[in-house]
Amino acid sequence: MAGRGRVTVEIRQHVSGWYQGVVLACGLVVGIGLATAILVVSGVGLADLFQEFVVSMVTSRSSLAAVLVQAGPLAIVGLAAAVAFRVRFWNIGIEGQMILGAMAATAIAIHDVGPAPARLGLMMLAAALAGAAWVLIPAVLKIRIGLNEVISTLLLNYVAFNGLLQLLYGPWQDPVSSFPNSKQYDLAERLGSLGWGDLTWALPLAGLLTLLCWWLLNVSRFGFLSRVAEANPRLGEGQGLPMTRVMLAAALLSGALAGLAGFSICAGVEYRLTQSFFNGYGFSGILIAFLARNNPLATFVTAVLVGVLYVVGQSLQVFYGIPSAMVQLIQAVIVIGVAASDFFLRHRVRWVPGRRPDV
Repeated sequence: MAGRGRVTVEIRQHVSGWYQGVVLACGLVVGIGLATAILVVSGVGLADLFQEFVVSMVTSRSSLAAVLVQAGPLAIVGLAAAVAFRVRFWNIGIEGQMILGAMAATAIAIHDVGPAPARLGLMMLAAALAGAAWVLIPAVLKIRIGLNEVISTLLLNYVAFNGLLQLLYGPWQDPVSSFPNSKQYDLAERLGSLGWGDLTWALPLAGLLTLLCWWLLNVSRFGFLSRVAEANPRLGEGQGLPMTRVMLAAALLSGALAGLAGFSICAGVEYRLTQSFFNGYGFSGILIAFLARNNPLATFVTAVLVGVLYVVGQSLQVFYGIPSAMVQLIQAVIVIGVAASDFFLRHRVRWVPGRRPDV
């Protein structure tokens, strides 16, 4: 009689593209199934869910446009996280860099710096430079004294936010409404409309940055060095490769992308600087980078899926009276379903039959 078998977990050495797609799709289906069950128990009809979030999302141009409006900034934020994580620089302060980028762009706008036709370009440049400058602080602290960048980037978020409040409750406060917002941007300082709902050039900007990051991380020499930094930076240093410079360059690029994300929201969605424009985007970007496994092209696709979650959450609150906490729970269940599938991408679960005892 054979002995008892056992379950073993092995690390996968190689994962094919089709297997990744199948596993992630299964995780998404499981997450959506659990979220649907929660909504049905909460009193939302199954037929209503199908009509509102499947049929409407596919056939309604306005719903699709709303998703893509969210997807543009989310994709840029996801790229900011992915670039940093590829070299093991754990940039948790993306929201602070977004704030600095938006503040720099707004300074150009409200002070009418440069000629009007060039002002949008100046705002983009200022946003990228401000985001990069803000992340330079924790990057240098890590290089010089070994300070953990998780702590330093996170704490700098609070510094940036308080600086934002000082401006919005002070010299930049809109004199017309007296709310803690800046005045509205002029037309020359806004990303132009694509003629489809509220969709602006923020989405093509995100697409262009995605292609640029893909080339940088997969084709250029920097991409090779970043893969070495991700796999074994000490080995790279031992071989004489400039791992410190690669980490610094990736951190600066991450900060610049975060600054551009802040610019894209203020110039393409809000049309002004507000005190809450960045809420949730930073950690959504980290989530997107994790789900996309730091792949720029997958980051863009994942940003669209997260955009769907944002739009669905808004519809649930407005049309079905679902509380905000319940919406966040539903979104978390779907995300956890996809994130849990990462275990099966990295590991193989096998049943090993027991050995037949000697007679």
